[in-house]
Amino acid sequence: MLNPKTIRADFPLYTEHPHIVYLDSSATALKPKAVLDALDGYYRIYSANVFRGLYGLSERATAEYERSRDVVAHFIGAQSSDTVIFTRNATESLNLLAYSLGNRIIQKGKRVVVSMAEHHANFVPWQQIAMKHGAEFVVVPCDSDGKVELHDDASIDKIVTKDTVLVALFWVSNVLGSVNDIAAITKKIKQKNPNTLVVVDAAQAVTTFPVHVTELGCDFLAFSGHKLFGPTGIGVLWGKKELLEDMEPFMYGGDMIERVSVTESTFAQLPHRFEAGTPHIAGAIGLAAAIEYIAGVGVHNAHQHTQKMIKHALTGLARFKHIRILGSSDPTKRVGLVSFVHDRIHPHDLGDILSKDDVCVRAGHHCAMPLHTHEGIAASTRASTSIYTTTDDIERLLAGIKKAEQILL
Repeated sequence: MLNPKTIRADFPLYTEHPHIVYLDSSATALKPKAVLDALDGYYRIYSANVFRGLYGLSERATAEYERSRDVVAHFIGAQSSDTVIFTRNATESLNLLAYSLGNRIIQKGKRVVVSMAEHHANFVPWQQIAMKHGAEFVVVPCDSDGKVELHDDASIDKIVTKDTVLVALFWVSNVLGSVNDIAAITKKIKQKNPNTLVVVDAAQAVTTFPVHVTELGCDFLAFSGHKLFGPTGIGVLWGKKELLEDMEPFMYGGDMIERVSVTESTFAQLPHRFEAGTPHIAGAIGLAAAIEYIAGVGVHNAHQHTQKMIKHALTGLARFKHIRILGSSDPTKRVGLVSFVHDRIHPHDLGDILSKDDVCVRAGHHCAMPLHTHEGIAASTRASTSIYTTTDDIERLLAGIKKAEQILL
C-alpha cells in the first residue's frame, strides 16, 4: 500500500496549497514534478519542431516525441506504436473516429449503440452521425450497479443485430464509478456479429487498471493524458492497424501528406496521416513522463489506495439521511469516485460551501446529461480520489457536508 503523504511530495501544487483537499481528479489529475520537469526540459533545452529539421535540437525533439509514442504503446499493450495516434484529448480522439470512420460506415438502415451513462464525448458524436445519415441510434440502460446491460446472451441478442455497425462504451463511468467488463462484452458482441466495431472510452480507466488492448478485444480505445497525471492538451486514440489504414484523414495540412501537387494529394502512413500540423510535442513528452511515473507507483497500488479511500467516503456518506449515492454503494463494485445527490441542498450550493474550506469537488452533470435525466436529477456532486488522497481529505469532505447542512437546513 502506498503512502499518500509521501506521494504528495512529488506534487508541487501541495507545496503551494498545503491545506487544499483535491477531490476532483476525475476531471483532471494533479501533475507530479517528473511531468513538469519533462515539459520544462523540452521548452528550455531542446525546443524545436519535429520531423522538419536536420539539426541537433530538432532531431532530439523528434526522437523524444517518437519515444513517447513507444511508451504509450507499451503502456496499453499495443503490438505496434504506429497504431497510437496523438490527439488533444479523448474527446478529439472519439470525434476523429466519428468523422473518419463513422461517416463511412454509419448509414441509413444501420444501427449504432451507446450506453445511457456515456460521457458526452462518447455519446454526442455517434448521435450526430446517426442523425446525419438516418441510422438507428440505440441507447442501452445500465443496471443497478451502473454497468451497461450487455452482459448476457439475451441482451446481446436484442441489441446486436446484423445491422449493428458500432457499439461505443465506457470502461469506467465518470459518474457512477461502475466498471464494464469490456473483454467479456466485446467477446459476446463479436460472437454475435464479428463485423460490429467496439469503441472504448478509457479516460477514467487508465489510472485504475492495466490496459492491454489485445486482451480487451476492442477495435478502438481512447483516453486523455491529463487524467493520467500528464499535461492537458494531449490524448490518445489507439485502433487496430487494418482499420486505421482504411480511414480517411481527420485534418489536412503539414506532416500528414506524402505528396501534394496541383491536381491531387496522397497521405502519409500511420500514425502521421492523423497528426496534421505541429503536434503538442511537449504534451506527448509529458505524457510519457506521466506514464513512467504511474508505472513507478504501480497501477495496482494506486487502485488499492483509491479503493480504500472510496470505501471510507461511502461509509461516511451513508450516515447522511438526505444523501443518495448514484450507482452502487458497494465499494467493490466501483472505482475511486462517488457522485451523490443531497435532497435538500443543490450541488452548486454544496460545492460552493465546500470550496470555502478548500475542499475541491465537482458539481454539475459531469458531461453526462442523459444519465442525470434518467435519474430524475439536474446535477450531482462528485468526489474523486487519487494516489495523493488521504483519509483526512475524506473527513474534511464529510465535515464540509455537515457544515452545509447546518447553514442551509
